[in-house]
Amino acid sequence: MTKTLFTPGRTELAGNHTDHQNGRVLAAAIDRGISADFEANGGKLVRIKEADGGFELRIDQLAPRTAEFGSSVALVRGMLAAFSELGLSVGGFDATVRSTLPIGAGLSSSAAFSVLIGKILSALFNGGAVEPIVIARAAQSAENRFFGKPCGLMSQLTCALGKTLYMDLSDGSIEPVTADFESMGLTLCLTDTGGSHAELATSYARIPADMVYIANLFDKGVLGDVDPAEFRARGWDASNRPVRRAMHFFDENERVPLMRDALKNRDGEEYMRLMNESGRSSETLLNNIVTSATGDTKLKQGLELSRKLLEGKGAWRVHGGGFAGCVQALMPTELFDGYRTEMEKYFGKDKCMKIKLL
Repeated sequence: MTKTLFTPGRTELAGNHTDHQNGRVLAAAIDRGISADFEANGGKLVRIKEADGGFELRIDQLAPRTAEFGSSVALVRGMLAAFSELGLSVGGFDATVRSTLPIGAGLSSSAAFSVLIGKILSALFNGGAVEPIVIARAAQSAENRFFGKPCGLMSQLTCALGKTLYMDLSDGSIEPVTADFESMGLTLCLTDTGGSHAELATSYARIPADMVYIANLFDKGVLGDVDPAEFRARGWDASNRPVRRAMHFFDENERVPLMRDALKNRDGEEYMRLMNESGRSSETLLNNIVTSATGDTKLKQGLELSRKLLEGKGAWRVHGGGFAGCVQALMPTELFDGYRTEMEKYFGKDKCMKIKLL
């Protein structure tokens, strides 16, 4: 019998590039996502139909394949492998997948897809009993090992749990947070600037590599294990890129709980002030706006236009990995129509999306 499941995408509210260093993050599931109609087929094939075609793979051929990096088939293979390694059951199934997430817009389409496959494997072959956190960790493994994306756990956890979450990945604590921007008279939106993610794998990988380089100087594996006071006590050369990125990590990691508290206190003004701080830190310290790998400046242009439209009135920041993708903006609701009109004049119709948090 055919079943249906839905997995939401996610928006990163705070914690830009902190998750892969066991830092703090604030992220929210959104009303856009990926759904599937599926059923077991009793065989050893997984057959997936998508809007742009489809593919199939055997459930007993689970070695990573570099030629599949960046593809949906890699994520399915990775989820099958992760479940098998955990001693969970897998089997053949057919699924028709539909998505309302723009590809490459930073809404975690790859994490949502991986989690959806995990939910299907749980429902069909494990009595629906696989915990969301187990599915999330399997999805992270699939992205890291099979998809070729060195990501942390933020996106997968948010998609799997389907809520707004404050997470401290240094100790694994997770706290649901109420984030009702509408009741504060604010509108959250994302503008897809249309920048290409092609050839960005190296630029993305350099960010955690630079941070780990600094952590290693303290005999630690990630910056989340480094004492912030010890880091700041050293006489760093801020012209050095790894140093700047470490500076961003420690500043951003302290900002995340402040943004969580602003949400709890329904303090929109304070939240927007901190959101702008986060955006400036990503631009000036993390340096994930433009990369020499592509020279693409669309994201930079989106941030500059948002600054022109919202300075002194709202907030804007890079969303997600950076170098391409989305500008996240928060503003008094009465400003949204005008903001959207101006952003879409530049980036195209329907590129500015109002986002509702789950």
